[in-house]
Amino acid sequence: MEELTEVITAAEFHPHQCNVLVYSSSKGTIRLCDMRSSALCDRHSKFFEEPEDPSSRSFFSEIISSVSDVKFSHSGRYMMTRDYLSVKVWDLNMESRPVETHQVHEYLRSKLCSLYENDCIFDKFECCWNGCDRMFDRTTWRDVTLEASRENSKPRASLKPRRVCAGGKRKKDEVSVDSLDFSKKILHTAWHPAENIIAVAATNNLYIFQDKAN
Repeated sequence: MEELTEVITAAEFHPHQCNVLVYSSSKGTIRLCDMRSSALCDRHSKFFEEPEDPSSRSFFSEIISSVSDVKFSHSGRYMMTRDYLSVKVWDLNMESRPVETHQVHEYLRSKLCSLYENDCIFDKFECCWNGCDRMFDRTTWRDVTLEASRENSKPRASLKPRRVCAGGKRKKDEVSVDSLDFSKKILHTAWHPAENIIAVAATNNLYIFQDKAN
């Protein structure tokens, strides 16, 4: 274990080409393999990695850059990766950098020390596409935060979007980052193949969210 410096964190086959697969690593890299070249995938065909900005490097950089999930789009043209603080969309034809980067949990950047001490910084979050290959509203880049909580939600009730604020005076329906319970987290998620219906698992509960318009 002392010599172990990198581990595979996630893997998935291409939706249309059964000979192609990708796997991600704890170093924040993604490798694409073609089994037509060799059944032993110790050599990759493509290597996806975004260069790190040296000015933003910290003690936690290597930990939070670990890719916890990778998912091909339904079309097979793109793939989505999830690390601790961001979701990235990659074009399979461009290895040098992602075509889109969406920041998530940005309010936790100031809490990394606390998250390290309680081991929450090692949580493995998932990501998923909806049926038409979207995740955020990619036209407006608008994201919506909903809370999966038995205390705050009733069956078939409409949920109000909630925003986590990092500091200062908070508005109504905003949640302070200092009040977050890090023992409660959503680590598993799935999107319906055709409808705007999302299933998420938090602790021992399963929540199903449906778009009100539907």
